[in-house]
Amino acid sequence: MKLPIVCPSCENTLQVSQMKCNDCQTEINGNYNLPLFFKLNREEQDFILDFFLSSGSIKEMAKQAGNSYPTMRNKMDDLIEKINQLKNV
Repeated sequence: MKLPIVCPSCENTLQVSQMKCNDCQTEINGNYNLPLFFKLNREEQDFILDFFLSSGSIKEMAKQAGNSYPTMRNKMDDLIEKINQLKNV
């Protein structure tokens, strides 16, 4: 199941407010921001994971996806730009 990150009513970013241990039932309440990685959509998260699993080789990612290197490089640049924007929010 995908963790929801956007409010279905108003589309603002959701925050974590409670966590619970299933073993001992300890509950932690507060107002916590989601980690940056979880603010990315599933496709962007998969892209980062694929990059990691290809040992950081955009060339290898392009080969596996059947895309050109420039196409994958552009996707990487777009993702870098989005992450930089999210960091500054």
